[in-house]
Amino acid sequence: MRILQARNIQKSYADNILNDLNFQCKTGEMIGIFGRNGSGKSTLLKILFGKIKPDQGSIYLDERELTSSSIISEKLIGCLPQDSFLPKNSTVQDIIPFFHPDGEAQDRIFYAKGVGNFASRKIKELAIGQRRYLELLLVGNLDHPFLLLDEPFSMVEPLYKECIIEFITNLKARKGIIITDHYYQDVLNVASKNFLLKNGNLVSISSEADLLTEGYLKT
Repeated sequence: MRILQARNIQKSYADNILNDLNFQCKTGEMIGIFGRNGSGKSTLLKILFGKIKPDQGSIYLDERELTSSSIISEKLIGCLPQDSFLPKNSTVQDIIPFFHPDGEAQDRIFYAKGVGNFASRKIKELAIGQRRYLELLLVGNLDHPFLLLDEPFSMVEPLYKECIIEFITNLKARKGIIITDHYYQDVLNVASKNFLLKNGNLVSISSEADLLTEGYLKT
């Protein structure tokens, strides 16, 4: 088991404020983080990924403090961003070997549920759910022990949402996953623990009723 920790993270970033955040994610668990737009969810993921530096605090893996370069060079944390990162004019069957030169990894994606239905298409021809599912397969099949998912369910059709849920549920057995999404019911169904990012702090969430109590949901 490996443990990823955020310790005393503080950040003032545009309208976002993260106030002395502390939490951890272990391999074998999935942590859901809720929050309204502008609450700092994406900022927190970017700090964990090493893309931006906190004003104070550090990220640790197994008690070793991480740097931006170590996160990338040692392939410790993978990230699925909100925006698509795939070249629109490339075909699915050309993109998979680019991300995964190893044949075994390629097969895991080519033969993943539903991929055969769109493997010959260009990225720009895919439905939102197909593209999002492909992106998740590409990132999730990398060797990183931890994975950050920024809104994987957003605008995804029900068929591919089911594929995504099945994939990340199985993936949790060998990775630690941190997931944010406004589709709160989907996150509650798959996550081991949940938090609400509110006023720069993380509030523990165990049910939809807690989200109502904390004002994230309206009656």
